[in-house]
Amino acid sequence: MSKDTTKWYAEWFNTPYYHSLYKNRDDSEAKKFMDKLTQHLSLQKEETIMDLACGKGRHSRYLNSLGYQVTGVDLSPNSIAFAKQFENDRLHFAVHDMTQVYNCKFDVIFNLFTSFGYFENQEDNLNTIKAIKSNLKPNGIGVIDFMNVDYVIANLVASEAKSIDHITYNINRFVENGFITKEIKFIDQGEPYTFFERVKAIDLDEFKAYFDIAGLTLLEIYGDYNLTKFSKNSSPRLIMIFQ
Repeated sequence: MSKDTTKWYAEWFNTPYYHSLYKNRDDSEAKKFMDKLTQHLSLQKEETIMDLACGKGRHSRYLNSLGYQVTGVDLSPNSIAFAKQFENDRLHFAVHDMTQVYNCKFDVIFNLFTSFGYFENQEDNLNTIKAIKSNLKPNGIGVIDFMNVDYVIANLVASEAKSIDHITYNINRFVENGFITKEIKFIDQGEPYTFFERVKAIDLDEFKAYFDIAGLTLLEIYGDYNLTKFSKNSSPRLIMIFQ
């Protein structure tokens, strides 16, 4: 059972329970988003893409199927071990800490599905932005797909239960100390477990400050996977394109 919430992501993302709980994610929506985003950015097939915090590589694999050269990186050894079975000469995976500079530069870096803001040390959020800057080629493009914290907090579902693979996950959500926290409790084979997801409630102004410090320019902002105009009050996502 986990009680330490400071590096929850290192433990929770590395468990089979995380992937079980989220196995019903809408892959068709993810594919449509990748189609729309790559077309919007006019990406050429010879351009290289980093999928930063790629998990098991669902976005990486789809981007590769479109013909792009993709490197997916993630902190979870188990996720990367799973993803490596799909490697080919234009698709590679590696274990990597996103707060650190990777040993290669890319034309495009994607950070998708709210894979940001996990850190207890807030300097690590800025360090991640700086690392993205360092890993972009000259005139390279970065994209961060984050939640719109104003919308999420206003529409927070305090508690729910989900039954998946014979396990009932009891989920509680709350806002505390500037973090949106999800507490996940369940019992498996008589053993009780508790895990946490804690994401810093970073709004657009805070991201702008990160970009300014890192020497990046925010080019475009969208509010959903159809790339519609961002609204602080009604957009579910905060999708930022920067250079």
